Amino acid sequence: MKLILLGAPGAGKGTQAERIAKVLNVPTISTGNILREAIRNGTEIGLKAKAFMDKGALVPDEVIIGIVAERVAQPDCAGGYILDGMPRTIPQAQALEAKGICMDAVVSIEIEDAVIESRMTGRRVCSGCGASYHISANPSKVEGICDTCGKELIIRKDDTPETVKNRLRVFHAETEALKDFYASLGRLKLVDGDQDIDDVTREILTAIGVEA
Repeated sequence: MKLILLGAPGAGKGTQAERIAKVLNVPTISTGNILREAIRNGTEIGLKAKAFMDKGALVPDEVIIGIVAERVAQPDCAGGYILDGMPRTIPQAQALEAKGICMDAVVSIEIEDAVIESRMTGRRVCSGCGASYHISANPSKVEGICDTCGKELIIRKDDTPETVKNRLRVFHAETEALKDFYASLGRLKLVDGDQDIDDVTREILTAIGVEA
């Protein structure tokens, strides 16, 4: 099962990706993480990405696509994977298809902007491993401490109200168009994200034809 989760910032994509990955027994591929890994490992395409980042420039789509292609070719992806944070735009989606990275299903987690804005204020991220938490919906066992690595949980700068509003504007202007793209390919599934985390997980599994 090759799956993409779409949704606005704060819609719960990261949390649901972790849960669905466990059920399907496939890796979750975060573009941010594999970009850093490619740079750390000094792969050819990782060095290309580093050259752009060192200049403070955005990494071009073709480099990001190349890094994703490298990652999904690894043995642990043979049974499928979940793409997290990619694609964000129509050109990226088209480039994935052109590379033969074709998804079985694309799940859009639907949620109102007002709900997103209230959610983001409670979000916390591990300063060490990057794990995501929420002070009410998905709290850590010890307040302010990551369950996985024990490092401090922090509030990201992009979770401030002004930044959240701007990110939502960008999402609606660019990323939301992906729904139409994947709907035209017959792969889009819509899921209500404004409900309990367990219920969202069950609805996603039902949408992709997996028994919860």
